Amino acid sequence: MIKNARVPILGFAAFSGTGKTTLLVKLLPLLRQRNLRVGVIKHAPHGFDIDRPGKDSYEIRQAGATQTLIGSSQRWALVTETQAPGAGRLDALVQNLDQDALDCVLVEGFRDEAFPKIELYRTCLGHPLMCVRDRSIIAVASDGRLPVSLQLPVLDLNDPRQIADFVYETLFGERSRTAVKPTANY
Repeated sequence: MIKNARVPILGFAAFSGTGKTTLLVKLLPLLRQRNLRVGVIKHAPHGFDIDRPGKDSYEIRQAGATQTLIGSSQRWALVTETQAPGAGRLDALVQNLDQDALDCVLVEGFRDEAFPKIELYRTCLGHPLMCVRDRSIIAVASDGRLPVSLQLPVLDLNDPRQIADFVYETLFGERSRTAVKPTANY
């Protein structure tokens, strides 16, 4: 359940190596052309660091700072160390975004959480379709013929414009009732 969202949220779920980041990099400019302010949450299930050993921010964090804010005239980033149970869940992370400055949030990953998402499927990888088990998947974007017949919309994974149109329609058009809205219960 995503209860901390105040803007529509739509995810992209797939097995590793399917091209989630590649697709998002192509979709973001297309959505910006529609004057959308898009936030992105990316799942990093194996952990991550945004600073490197030897950098001041890394040394400060390693010395015990619970939060380190790194800033410049072009951008800022806040690194927060946490041990709180559930802190890495999508619903906990979305509340950290400045949702007043966004029209929507796209999510990469979090395939095991229940919220509306598009499954990316590459036929050559041979992975099972997640949508067969996951009722929160609202469409499949594939680069070829699917191994089973579906009742869901099937998009061309190699056509970012088609996917951007679907995303826009889902979040802001007729299909918008399927996207996570501020009062939705998933």
